[in-house]
Amino acid sequence: MAEEGGFAAVYYDEVRRSFRGYKRMADAALAQFSDPEFFHLPDPESNSAAQIVKHIAGNLRSRWKDFLTTDGEKPDRDRDQEFVLTAADTRQELMRRWEESFQIVFDNIASLEPEDFQKTVTIRGEPHTILQAMNRSLMHTAYHVGQILYVGKHLRGTEWIVQSIPKGKSAEFNAMKPEDRKVNAPNRP
Repeated sequence: MAEEGGFAAVYYDEVRRSFRGYKRMADAALAQFSDPEFFHLPDPESNSAAQIVKHIAGNLRSRWKDFLTTDGEKPDRDRDQEFVLTAADTRQELMRRWEESFQIVFDNIASLEPEDFQKTVTIRGEPHTILQAMNRSLMHTAYHVGQILYVGKHLRGTEWIVQSIPKGKSAEFNAMKPEDRKVNAPNRP
């Protein structure tokens, strides 16, 4: 980002911070999954953590690669196949795509200039302001990160390390100094 200050610069920073926070939360959750849990399909109509990772990676790559210059639905994306796991979809490969896709997001946000905020991008041929496109992507990612957390908590039960304020610990959390409230600290009160 070229200049500090101004709504666009502040907004870009907030989007970057939010994506990093959701990624950090998902990474901490995914680290708790055993391989069988990572691929576990709760039921035929649900998604495994592996499928969600594959989908988020595909979506972020499509939306953010060449963010300002090409449609956010890339011609080489097959969204439906993001929910189908093949032999090539190992945990290592899916996590490689996850990391690569988030890097595309962070690189593109870092390259944005305040004047880019006035531009329009398209997703599936529909025009979106930069604000709309970024919010759409951020909310979509947050939605699926929540699914990963839910599946993990369901599978791990009492062994699950909570990524937010644990049940019954709100008063304890609220009594802490803000600098002591680290979102990424495992089992924080």
